[in-house]
Amino acid sequence: MTTPNIFIVAAKRTPFGAFGGKLKHLTANELGGLASKAALADLPADTKVDSVIFGNVSQTSNDAAYLARHVGHRAGLPVETPALTINRLCGSGFQAVINAAHEIIAGESHVVLTGGSESMSQAPYALRDLRWGTRYGVDLKGEDTLAAALVDRYPTVTPMGITAENLAKQYNISRKDCDEYAMQSQQRWAAAQASGAFSAEITPVEVPGKKRGTFESLTTDEHPRPQSTVESLTKLPSVFIKNTGTVSAGNASGIADGAAAVVVASEQAVKAKNLKPLARVVSWHVVGVEPTLMGIGPVEAIKGALAKAKLELKDMDLVEVNEAFAAQYLAVAKELGIDNAKSNLNGGAIALGHPLAASGSRILGHLAHALAAGKGKYAIGSACIGGGQGIAVILERV
Repeated sequence: MTTPNIFIVAAKRTPFGAFGGKLKHLTANELGGLASKAALADLPADTKVDSVIFGNVSQTSNDAAYLARHVGHRAGLPVETPALTINRLCGSGFQAVINAAHEIIAGESHVVLTGGSESMSQAPYALRDLRWGTRYGVDLKGEDTLAAALVDRYPTVTPMGITAENLAKQYNISRKDCDEYAMQSQQRWAAAQASGAFSAEITPVEVPGKKRGTFESLTTDEHPRPQSTVESLTKLPSVFIKNTGTVSAGNASGIADGAAAVVVASEQAVKAKNLKPLARVVSWHVVGVEPTLMGIGPVEAIKGALAKAKLELKDMDLVEVNEAFAAQYLAVAKELGIDNAKSNLNGGAIALGHPLAASGSRILGHLAHALAAGKGKYAIGSACIGGGQGIAVILERV
């Protein structure tokens, strides 16, 4: 079977908000709608969208079950446009694009609105079994659903941070290595922000101002800490292994809020509507790995995507591996031999934050805009996935 040409024709995202920050009042549904409306505004007004596919992991609001459908409504799509919410955890944004490609290959769609959205700030506390009553004198304990979700509970109970510690041990990665990499992520984000590298992809979001009843426009990612130094990072305690661990709050991805939208189109739609492709979707690959080493997932995913495209890693001009943890990224880079001069050039999730389902869409949108700006011919984006998976997508400049 010959795969038809499939293109990314628009990509926008909100700024990523810090945990409990300026976007905390917006649900994932609302954030997804904002990113989607901005992405669709880059297309001709009469472009028909055949389907909506959006990722969401935590389902933190009371309307989260309707997320993709509500995103379509908020983006102004006709009521007849079908919608699908997906969850491949941290790979959801990538998976949404893959699902769109599947629909195009099957001839079911020509233009698909994809993306990912997350409001981690709105994650509620849960009182388990309250529905069925409790005994006199028993005080029920609230469960932090966000913290609980960051622990894989089967077959081996493993916090996500411990998977990074396992890789640090296996690949001889030190705390110093992790802090130095985290510093690089922050510095690269700062340089990219100063150069306007994110201007094509970010759509402003109106948020409450400091004075009651006022509003301001959020145009910049809120989580980055470019003022950090290796010395300040070193002072932060290790979180998962006391004193001797490698993972700290400063060298792990930030808990964040945000959404990203990526519009995917067939070659037929591109020609019929005179759409302007940012990049061509070349290949993709998803793979399972040992859950307690989930962070190594990008290795086999990248290898698989490259093999399908009959390309090699050296052919990639840009490489993005989601920075779940510095130790995890460094393990992947060491195993694959990734060139630091090509990888995560504008910073990653350690600086920007990692609003779970949105990160894959952010990475693909960012790479698509970079290719469209002439920053190379091929790019690959990848992520590890909690529970033990990896996902990767290759793009080509048009």
